[in-house]
Amino acid sequence: IGTKRGGTTSLWNYLLQHPLVPRLFPAWNTKSTHYFEENWARGLAWYRSHFPTERQRADLEKRHGGPVRVGEASPLYMFDPRVPKRVHDLMPTIRLIVLLRDPVERAYSHWKERRTEGKEPLDFAEALAREEERTKGEWDRMMADPYYFSEPYDWYTYRARGRYLEHLEPWLELFDRSQFLFLPSEDLYRDPRATYARVLEFLELPPYDLPEFKVYNDRRSAPMDPEIRAELTEYYRPYNEALQRRLGMRFDWAGLSS
Repeated sequence: IGTKRGGTTSLWNYLLQHPLVPRLFPAWNTKSTHYFEENWARGLAWYRSHFPTERQRADLEKRHGGPVRVGEASPLYMFDPRVPKRVHDLMPTIRLIVLLRDPVERAYSHWKERRTEGKEPLDFAEALAREEERTKGEWDRMMADPYYFSEPYDWYTYRARGRYLEHLEPWLELFDRSQFLFLPSEDLYRDPRATYARVLEFLELPPYDLPEFKVYNDRRSAPMDPEIRAELTEYYRPYNEALQRRLGMRFDWAGLSS
């Protein structure tokens, strides 16, 4: 369920190479249905059409001798306030994987992606300065209309998305802590093989070695302005410390130990 620009595409592609993790429909590279936010109006039958049938799952289990795991990788799910209850109402026993990246680096990477896509005309400093103005009222509109999809809330929330605990609390209130696997994105970057093995264990899938761990969606660019980095680091400090205390785990970028 998160976080955007935190390695979800890479981890998703690693999981799809496991013989007991079938791909979504209709396209081979489908990563997310966006059902619980943008496509909520399409209905449950539409959502289920993206996943293998029970017969297809049974065939896979028979062929490979293990439990089939189906899912999707949808970073916006963590950030949309309407999604946790929708997911819980439909699938209260699911397992949730959350990759959390240094929020300073995440914000800059998010902005770079929007620039590359042609959706962001502002430089990084101005985009941060105008974030509240550009997204004003969007949260209220989303909460008032279950079918409203906010492009500004998705596109321009560079700073807001890094306040991780604020967005995770609704999930933590609905799902048992044992249903979550929280992973620092930096662990995936440094040691993808070990992180992948940890994910397979969490999903109760048999070990499966991959020949390589390709990095997906890596965007090279000029380094972040040092003054912006310093400002964001201080901004996120209290949020990061609260996150560590709530989750009972340590992140290299978060300051205090848990």
